[in-house]
Amino acid sequence: MSKKKAGRNKTIDISLEQGQEYLEQCIEINTPVEISKVLDKTISGDTFEVVKHLPEKSIDLIIADPPYNLSKSFHGNGFAKKTDEDYETYTRQWLNAVLPLLKDTGSIYVCCDWESSLIIGKVLMELSFVRNRITWQREKGRGAKANWKNGLEDIWYATKSNEYTFNLDDVKIRKKVVAPYRVNGKPKDWVETDGGNYRDTCPSNFWDDITIPFWSMAENTAHPTQKSEELIAKIMLASSNKGDIVFDPFLGSGTTSVVSKKLGRHFIGIEKNPLYCIWTEKRLEMAESDNSIQGYVDGIFWDRNTYSEQKTTSSAKTDK
Repeated sequence: MSKKKAGRNKTIDISLEQGQEYLEQCIEINTPVEISKVLDKTISGDTFEVVKHLPEKSIDLIIADPPYNLSKSFHGNGFAKKTDEDYETYTRQWLNAVLPLLKDTGSIYVCCDWESSLIIGKVLMELSFVRNRITWQREKGRGAKANWKNGLEDIWYATKSNEYTFNLDDVKIRKKVVAPYRVNGKPKDWVETDGGNYRDTCPSNFWDDITIPFWSMAENTAHPTQKSEELIAKIMLASSNKGDIVFDPFLGSGTTSVVSKKLGRHFIGIEKNPLYCIWTEKRLEMAESDNSIQGYVDGIFWDRNTYSEQKTTSSAKTDK
């Protein structure tokens, strides 16, 4: 008998039997196709086989979250830890398979942990123009008895050429100004409002404002390595424009596709686990009635715990 979830537990964990209607919405690709035939679709299949049939130079942005070099179970599928040499070979194989799909102006972001980062970064430097390494604080994680708790992960950012998209203003972070500085009585590099004082700052390559999905969040699934919508939204807003095509070769539970839909981008995702394809389609259905992204409100990434504070302050002043 399955354990009943708590009332506030919103985790999506639909079974294969329950989700057949969603699985039927996914497609399979066995022959070459035009890009228009796969737009806004979840492709059920193996990335190494599917990408052979997708047109080259058709993608604006790739967001990839490949298996880290850890032994991990993924609801019936598994990934076994490899030697560094074998993991480098695996990384080179999938990058060589997907990079030809990128337009000359395209960008790629690759998620990894600290250990696989050493290998992925090396290969990316050989195959593309590496622009930066982002490190983000994932918070959740168990402590280690004989090592430091692993609370950070990396994202490598690279481009196909020296011509690429980067929308700085779309990813600035709104921070509360505690000690405002004035020149001739006027705010200097900050804004004064009834709701509080703030400054829109340029984002760095260290992100400590990301909340990973929790069981009480509507975006949460039972996928063991799910990335948050806010994390993917930062990447997507910076390195693509509305109407662009975003591709995820390791789709998982569908975060890249869902965020693409919410932000007005086209998406293509490949996932070989049918269970995760079901969860993706369920989330895409939910996005039709709710396009909100936690931490991103009214076109602004708010510094953690400041949006609700500003909203409360503004309401209090309005009520007076």
